[in-house]
Amino acid sequence: MRDHGGDLDAAMAQFGGPEADWIDLSTGINRRPRPLPAIPDHAWRRLPTRADQDGLVATAARAWCAAPDLAGIALAGAQAAIQCMPHLAPAGEARVLGPTYNEHAATLRAQGWSVTGVSRPEDLAGAGLAVLVNPNNPDGRRLAPGAVLALARRVGMLVVDESFGDVAPRLSVLPRLTAEAGAGRVVVLRSFGKFWGLAGLRLGFAFAAPPVIERIRALAGPWPVPGPAIAAGMAALADHPWAEAMRATLAADALRADALALAAGWRVLGGTSLFRLYATPDAAAARARLARHHIWSRLFPHDPHWLRLGLPGPEAEWQRLRAAMADDSRP
Repeated sequence: MRDHGGDLDAAMAQFGGPEADWIDLSTGINRRPRPLPAIPDHAWRRLPTRADQDGLVATAARAWCAAPDLAGIALAGAQAAIQCMPHLAPAGEARVLGPTYNEHAATLRAQGWSVTGVSRPEDLAGAGLAVLVNPNNPDGRRLAPGAVLALARRVGMLVVDESFGDVAPRLSVLPRLTAEAGAGRVVVLRSFGKFWGLAGLRLGFAFAAPPVIERIRALAGPWPVPGPAIAAGMAALADHPWAEAMRATLAADALRADALALAAGWRVLGGTSLFRLYATPDAAAARARLARHHIWSRLFPHDPHWLRLGLPGPEAEWQRLRAAMADDSRP
């Protein structure tokens, strides 16, 4: 099953109302986006040059302190990078540390890999290709960089999805991935749209040893990212003061969301400061209660109690969430 958040069409079909009336908290996309910069005319009128693409990757590498041994490529979102991963080695045995974002396993299976979900990091050992998300979606599980690099020595190839890494920069293995540390066996994926709140740009990155990136480049084609996304991405990734301030804002917002959940009788299971995971008496009923207030949240088929919420942005959204979570007029 390839279910995920962002399915606001389903919410509107079931509960009514135009899209403008809804607050979509089913994803981990920041609802306090960085303002878009002025986009130069040439970004719309011509194809991006290799220099444009390389400049974006260099800006991202500086923002995330990537080790000099690494090469990188910008792609149409982290999802585009995920789609490339099954093609980096002959199909064999893959293991995915879960529960986690289900597109990793689904994409590998679609390309002939035998995929096993495991619940302990040490159970990834021995896989031809192993996947871990750090920090994890949906429970926020975290592995220290040293533990991740130790795992890399015990698998054929390790895919480290750091899509939510901008709220936990010290977890990233990018600064430590040298040739001696096993850079040739690790691919790090990064998302842009989640933290900067600009998911519509469809911008993501992969970092790895140069030969691995060249294989991804061949799969991605000559213009994987459009010019406007390159311009907006470079401006945002270079805005370090905005990023530092936003981390502090999101951390406070996460505590605020947890307080609302506890007041509603829910239990905090984890998450990051872009999304929170709660245990509820009945997640489907809780989601329906929120949806009657046109607030959409995320269920998980494997657990009837889990409900994940992204964080509201403007104060009016927080007040709507507070009212919806306090509404006990119907089950």
